[in-house]
Amino acid sequence: MKVLLIGGSGFIGPSMVKALLDGGHQVTVFHRGKTSAPEGAEEILGDRQFLQDHQPEFRRQKFDVVADFVLSSGRQAQQLMDTFRGLAGRVIALSSMDVYRAMGVFHGFESGGLQGLPLTEDSDVRTSRNVYSPEALKKVRTVYSWFDDEYDKIPVEQAVLSDPRLPGTVLRLPMIYGPGDPLHRFHAVLKRMDDGRKQILFPDDVAQLRTPRGYVEDVGAAVALAVVSPQSAGRIYNVCEAESFGELDWARKIATSAGWNGEFVVLPHDRTPKHLHWPGNTAQHMVASSERIRKELGYCELLPREEAIRRTIAWERANPPAQPLVQFDYAAEDEAISQFKMSA
Repeated sequence: MKVLLIGGSGFIGPSMVKALLDGGHQVTVFHRGKTSAPEGAEEILGDRQFLQDHQPEFRRQKFDVVADFVLSSGRQAQQLMDTFRGLAGRVIALSSMDVYRAMGVFHGFESGGLQGLPLTEDSDVRTSRNVYSPEALKKVRTVYSWFDDEYDKIPVEQAVLSDPRLPGTVLRLPMIYGPGDPLHRFHAVLKRMDDGRKQILFPDDVAQLRTPRGYVEDVGAAVALAVVSPQSAGRIYNVCEAESFGELDWARKIATSAGWNGEFVVLPHDRTPKHLHWPGNTAQHMVASSERIRKELGYCELLPREEAIRRTIAWERANPPAQPLVQFDYAAEDEAISQFKMSA
């Protein structure tokens, strides 16, 4: 099978490329060339904004499947479908679980009560569109430069799944951890451990908050599985680990792997420093089910979770973020713990 990846040279792409190459498939990456293409992949250099300019090359190559890693808006998705209609057999679109109404409830974009769990592919999606402010998108672009001003995965999904002449598949991805994570999801906890903190503090609502996660190699393998499975056409799949743990449970798993023997302290939300609070309605958990992709495509994780965490910790320690996305104020944390113990 000949597969074209649009993007694919960043965080998830190399794992997907490896899975496809191991399966004997031919992989080409279309990208701007700012980073190296994954090992073993061919490449076409170009700007995703001018995708249609490369139609002659795409026609010559005759790709069986196109997987787009950097779809940001409905406009881009329509451009994708217009470019490859008649030139490719199927399209795979990487989406996000932020399409669900539950995420809208969490962020305050949706009115009404909490969304029922677990989230399946048939759960309600947001009724609101283009919900992120220009300021928020500007901040996100410091990490994901491919986000555009119209970012919204819901119209992306609609465009990819509604074309009668070019079948599409949508993969809704979770919070992804692993080597290369641009968000450094383990950093906030791991740095405190490596700094020799004896106690690590959580607000009670954050400690309990459950979210869907996936290890980068597993997510890459899931995308590759959708690529090579013709029965995935027209389907939506959640991709995540089978169990969604709370933030405190994740911290405990990291502590076990990192060899940290300190104490986790959980305090009431209003007794913890503000820099430890999460913005949003933390009563809305994001527990998702990945049963569909497991049953229909045979998806399963490649590594035990313990090994995935170990590899992530090793990478985080070797690659600390130059500008951490979280705040550290140990004096305020110590004061909060001390004050709570005095009042107990």
